[in-house]
Amino acid sequence: MLHELLLALVGYTGDLVIDERDERETLFDSSDPVSDFPVEPTFKLAPDLSFIQPSERDVIERLLPLGFYYRELDHFAAKHRHLSSFQRAKHYPHAEATEVQKESSGKTSVYRRAIANGIIEILSVYRSAVLQVEQNLLSDPMPILATVTHGLNKFDVVLPPIYELIAEIEREDIRGGQLLNLLHKRCHCGIPELQSCIQRLLWHGHQVLYNQLASWMVYGILQDPHGEFFIRRQDDRDIENESSLSDTTEKLMYKSSENAALTDWNIGFHIFLEMLPEYIHMQIAEAILFAGKAVRVLRNPTYSFRVHESIFQQHILRGAQRAQGSIGGFALHKDPLKGTNRIADELFPQSEADKIEEMLLGLKQSSEFHKRSFESAVNSICTVAANHLWQLVVIRADLNGHLKALKDYFLLAKGDFFQCFLEGSRQLMRLPPRLSTAEADLMVPFQLAALKTISEEDKYFCRVLLRIPSIGIGMTSSEMNLQKMKVDVNRGASLQGITSSEFSVDGWDGIALEYSVDWPLQLFFTPEVLSKYLKVFQYLIRLKRTQMELEKSWAGAMHQDHADFSNHRREKKNCFTSQHRRIRPRPMWQVREHMTFLIRNLQFYIQVDVIESQWNLLQAHVQTSNDFTELVSFHQGYLSALISQSFLDIGSVSRILDSIMKLCLQFCWNIEQYEINPNLSELEQITEEFNKKSNSLYTILRSSRLAGSQRAPFLRQFLMRLNYNSFFEATARGVLNVVRPRPNFTSLQQTHA
Repeated sequence: MLHELLLALVGYTGDLVIDERDERETLFDSSDPVSDFPVEPTFKLAPDLSFIQPSERDVIERLLPLGFYYRELDHFAAKHRHLSSFQRAKHYPHAEATEVQKESSGKTSVYRRAIANGIIEILSVYRSAVLQVEQNLLSDPMPILATVTHGLNKFDVVLPPIYELIAEIEREDIRGGQLLNLLHKRCHCGIPELQSCIQRLLWHGHQVLYNQLASWMVYGILQDPHGEFFIRRQDDRDIENESSLSDTTEKLMYKSSENAALTDWNIGFHIFLEMLPEYIHMQIAEAILFAGKAVRVLRNPTYSFRVHESIFQQHILRGAQRAQGSIGGFALHKDPLKGTNRIADELFPQSEADKIEEMLLGLKQSSEFHKRSFESAVNSICTVAANHLWQLVVIRADLNGHLKALKDYFLLAKGDFFQCFLEGSRQLMRLPPRLSTAEADLMVPFQLAALKTISEEDKYFCRVLLRIPSIGIGMTSSEMNLQKMKVDVNRGASLQGITSSEFSVDGWDGIALEYSVDWPLQLFFTPEVLSKYLKVFQYLIRLKRTQMELEKSWAGAMHQDHADFSNHRREKKNCFTSQHRRIRPRPMWQVREHMTFLIRNLQFYIQVDVIESQWNLLQAHVQTSNDFTELVSFHQGYLSALISQSFLDIGSVSRILDSIMKLCLQFCWNIEQYEINPNLSELEQITEEFNKKSNSLYTILRSSRLAGSQRAPFLRQFLMRLNYNSFFEATARGVLNVVRPRPNFTSLQQTHA
C-alpha cells in the first residue's frame, strides 16, 4: 500500500488511488475551458477498499493532493518545454495526439518555457523528497504513514499556490511581460518557502527578458518570435524573428536601405504597453527602445554612407602618403566597396558591445531582480548608444554645417541672396502664378540670385530646392482672369477697371523650400522638424517681401519726384501742375512710413531678438553636449522657441500680422499705379484698415490675457520696439476714442486743385 501511495504522490494512479476525471465521459469537452484545471484535486482512494482504517484514510486523503498537483505541474512543464506530446496522451487516453499537438503549438511561448524549466526544478526537489521518504520507509522495519507525512508536509504550502498560478496562466493565456508581471506580484507573500519558489520562477522568466534585451541593445535585433517582448514593430502583424537572413533579404527586395533605416528609426518600432511589466517604468522602456534603435542604426549604416566614408578615408590616406613621400606603407583599395565593411565596426566598436553585454550579464546572474540596478544599467547603456550616435551625426555627418545651412536658407540668414531673389522675381510675383509653369518660372530668378551671391564654396546650396506645392489653391476667379490677360506690369497696360484687391498675391505665399538630407541626418532632421523650418521660412519670406515692396515704392516715388522737379525747372509754364503732382501724394507717404516702421521693427525683432539669440543658445548646447538625445531635445526647444517667439502659434497675433502684410502689399501696388489709376477711395480704405489692424495688434499685445503666459516677455520686447516713443499707444487710444480722423486724400486733392 505504501508503494502505491508513493507512486500516486509522483502522479501515477492505479487500483489503490484513482483519478475521478477518468470516470467522466465529458472530460475533454472543448466547450469547457477549465476542464483541465479543476478547482479541487481529483486524486482519491478507491471507494471499495475495506482494509484501510478511517484514520489512515484521512491521512492518505490529505497526502494525495500533492500527487495531483505534481502531475498537473509536470504536464504543464512537459507541454511548454516541448519534450513530447505522447506523455499527455498517456495520462489522458481520451485525448487524441493531434489535438494535444495543436494545443501545444498554438500557445508557444518562450516565457512559459522558462517558467516550465523553473517548475521542473521545484518538482525535482519534490521528487527527491519522495525518494528520501521511500528510503526511510525501506530502512524502517515498521514503516508508518507518519514518515510520509513528516517528509512531505512542507510542500503543502508550495505546490497548491503554484498549481493555481499555472491554472491562471493557462486560463487567461498569460504570456511575455504579462507573465513576468503576474510572477512579480505573487512574490509578495508571507510564506518564505513559497516566495523563494516564485522568485526562482521569476528568475527564469527574467533570463528570457535579458536575452531579448541583449539581442536588442547589443545587436539591434528584435528577437521576439511569439510577440512577447514589450518592444514591437509598428505593424503588430509583423511579429517575426529578425535574425532570419531570408527575412532580411525579402525586405531589401522592396525597400532601399536608406528608406528602411529611416522608417525603422521614425515609426518602425514602438513600446507595446500590454507586454510591459508594471515594475519597469515607462521612461526606462523608452530608453531601451532608443538604445536598440541607435545600435541598429550604428550596426547597419546605409550603403551610400559606407561608400562615401570609404572614399573619404582613402582620400585622407592618399594625402598622408603624398605628404610623407611614401606609397608602399599602406594598402589602398582600388575598389572603394571593399572598405565599407569596416565602417560599421568603427561606428560601434565591438568593445562597446562587450561592455553592454557585460552589464546585462551581471543583471542576468543576479538571483533577484533589483529595480535600481536594472534602471542604472539601462541608463548606462542608453548613454553609450547616444554618445556613439552623437559621434555619427555630429562629427561624421557634419550636423553643425547643416544647421547653419538651414539657418541661411530657411531663416533667411543669407539676406543678400533673398534680396537678390525677390528683386529678380518682383515683376513675376505681380501676376498670379501660372498653374503649369509657376515653379519653373520662379526657378530662373532663384538660380540667377544664387549665381550672383552664392559662392562655389557653399556646398549646401545644392541641397536646397524651390517648390510651390499648393499652386492654384485659393486663387480667385479674378486672379485667373488677370492671368489670362497677361498684364505687362512694366508697361502698365490693361489696368483700367481692375481694382487692387484683384491683384492678390496669395498665390505666391505657398513658396516653399525643400532640403535634401542624407542618412544619418534623417534621424535628426525628421519630416516634422523640416516642416517647422518651412513654417518659419514661409512667414519670413512674406515679411521680407513686404519690407522690400515698401522700400521699392519709396524709391520709385523719389525717382518720380526728382523727374518732376527736373521738368519743373525746365518748363516754368507748367510750374503749378508739377508742384501739384509733387505735393498730392504726401499723405500716402505718411501712411507708408507707418507701415514701414511696423514691418521693419517686426523683421528686426524676429531676425535679431529671436533667431540670433536662439541660434547662439543652440550653438552653446551643440558645443557642450555629447549625447544625441540631449541634442535632439535642444533642437526641438530651438524650433519651438522660434515659432513661439515669432507668435506663429498665437492665432490672434499671427492673423493680424498676416493681414497687415497683405494691406502693405496692396498699398504699394496702388501707389505704383496711382498715375494710371488714381483710386483714392481704395487708398483711404487700405489706410483705415491698416490703422485698425495695427491698433488691434497693440491692444492684443497689451492685453491682460497674455500677460501671464510664457510668451509675455517676448510680447513685451516686441511691443517695446513698436512703442518706444509712445506713438503706438497714443494712436491706439485715438482710434478707440474716435478722436483721430483718418487721412482724406480727396479733400487734399481738391484743395490743391
